[in-house]
Amino acid sequence: MKLPLHLGIHCHQPVENFYHVVDHAVEKSYLPYFKTALLNDKFKFSIHYSGWLLEYIKKNHSELFSLMGDAVSSGQAEFFTGGYYEPVLASIPGKDRREQIKMLNGFIENNFKVSPKGLWLTERVWDSSIIPDCAECGVEYVIVDDYHFITAGFYESMLHGHFITEQDGYEMLIFPISEKLRYLTPFKPAEDVVDYLKEVADSGGKSLTIFDDGEKFGLWPETYEWVYEKGWLKDFINAVCDSDAAEFALFEDTVKTQKPAQIAYLPTGSYFEMGEWSLFSERTENMEKLVKELGDKYTDDTIKVFVKGGIWKNFLVKYPESNRIHKRTTTLSKRANKLNDASLLESLYKAQCNDVLWHGIFGGLYLPNLRNNAYRFIIEAEKRLEEVEGIALPAVETGDFDYDGYDEAYIRSDAANYMFASRDCGQLVALEDKDNLFNFANTLARRKEAYHEKLFAEPKPEASNEQPESAVESVATIHDTKTKVDEEYRKYLVFDWHNKNCFIDHFVPKFEAEDFEDVTFKELGDFANQPAQMKKGKDSVTFTRKGGIYSEGYKHNVTLKKTFKALKSGLSFEIDISSEVQEVTYVMELNLHFNDMANTLINGNKISERITEKNDTYSINDKSTPKGVSIVFNDQVEMHAYTVKTLSQSESGADLTDQGICLLIPFRINGGKSVKGKISIG
Repeated sequence: MKLPLHLGIHCHQPVENFYHVVDHAVEKSYLPYFKTALLNDKFKFSIHYSGWLLEYIKKNHSELFSLMGDAVSSGQAEFFTGGYYEPVLASIPGKDRREQIKMLNGFIENNFKVSPKGLWLTERVWDSSIIPDCAECGVEYVIVDDYHFITAGFYESMLHGHFITEQDGYEMLIFPISEKLRYLTPFKPAEDVVDYLKEVADSGGKSLTIFDDGEKFGLWPETYEWVYEKGWLKDFINAVCDSDAAEFALFEDTVKTQKPAQIAYLPTGSYFEMGEWSLFSERTENMEKLVKELGDKYTDDTIKVFVKGGIWKNFLVKYPESNRIHKRTTTLSKRANKLNDASLLESLYKAQCNDVLWHGIFGGLYLPNLRNNAYRFIIEAEKRLEEVEGIALPAVETGDFDYDGYDEAYIRSDAANYMFASRDCGQLVALEDKDNLFNFANTLARRKEAYHEKLFAEPKPEASNEQPESAVESVATIHDTKTKVDEEYRKYLVFDWHNKNCFIDHFVPKFEAEDFEDVTFKELGDFANQPAQMKKGKDSVTFTRKGGIYSEGYKHNVTLKKTFKALKSGLSFEIDISSEVQEVTYVMELNLHFNDMANTLINGNKISERITEKNDTYSINDKSTPKGVSIVFNDQVEMHAYTVKTLSQSESGADLTDQGICLLIPFRINGGKSVKGKISIG
């Protein structure tokens, strides 16, 4: 009997990703894969496409959608289910989890006349708490990494088959994805893959599984030429079909003919790299060093038993911006599921899409358009919630909306919403245009990432460069692709020690705009990242902090009081400062987000042109965002601005991304100061 080889592709695009990006993925990966796959009816494979992507393909790429149907109806392919909008299942409430799986089941059943029994686990994030919900949706088997088993103590040699687990009496079969196959397929010659299959078959293996990103087949760097133009996929299919040791198989057939190897219980986790990425940067660097040092003494699977990174949910700790989006959906879910309104639930489920909540080798959270989409659906859902619940506006809600132990205040009005964080001294963390579903406070702080220095390192020569000219070709995986970033970009490695919100309170000896841009200013106060007491009014909220200014070893008492009130045309603000220090500069910092920050104007001037004249009204806008932001002060003030840029790792090497516009307004105070004004969207 030949070794069953389960090959599956997982394909996903973030909800409402740029359409040209999706079209490119279809052209270079999804369509040529199916065209090649259907040339050989002995090629059995599994398919997982997220629901939104299937919708888009059905509407815009009928040829591909038709080929999917042909593959399933002929018995060549098996569809897998999952969350419709690709949420990390362990990160959303159980009812949402069940409904999203049922939605994708329904789409597959209606369009392809089959009921999926297998489930693709988003980002392979495993938590046994999902088992009962999956089982109730008809799921019989789930795909995880072999790394999950290794961390539980299994040996790699034990993982050539499938297993059974349970939670609260609900059974679930689990198939481990072979890490070795993940790095062979499609990056090494087909003969290398077949040799490994024979090795496993000869050792008594029962089956092998490779289930990975479909984008590896044509969309990742250099893979289109390798997989299709040079014929890797065709050669691979033929090589396996001609093999005496292995054959392609569907999961649904294997579970009918083979019993699970044994029971297994897996710890919460994802793949190894995800564990590294979810740690704070210094921890990631230390983990990489430790693994490298241990590599001289121990085998790879031995190291992975004892050396683990963080868990996926640690991204919500690492990035407050991620946590804020996630908790907005969590709070929405509690209320939406009581109402059972279809429009409201659809917006909620779209907002649960995972991509914007984390950052690894791809942009994720660092991509402003993905954050824009998340807020679009959150604002849309909350607008519908106001309609269904009949909330009278303006309204002020308070509570710990982001689950950080401190209350937030949410002021809702007809045209805009405003959210404030008491944990950050009453800073504005949401400035939302309800007409256009846009959050002008959708910014991102600049943080040190473990990969930053690696971006500037010289690429190490590949071992293949030392091979003879007759050596067979291969391509690098995306984890091994090295592109050196120009040293000119090093100036963008500037890291903020506080969140980049609006109405941040700084106290400095002297104001220099450049010092704020490169974060070399001397902070004297304890307000920019410290909590304040919050008091709710009928249509307003007030924050008070009794803090201090620290100089020459002494603390000088300072009381800061900030009051925000909803107006018909915006939000008024009043900031009152009482200080024992006579000579100090107070700097109000606001960070705003627009669609085209490179071409954002302040009173008609480009951001690159520093604002030096005094004015009492500042209008900030660009041509790509439907509305702009206006800030009016009671007196003339001087404003300085710069574009906040981040340098982040990406599949192409590195991306320099505009994350926000930072506005700085300095005030010289002599014992006290009162700053009044209004901020509005229009």
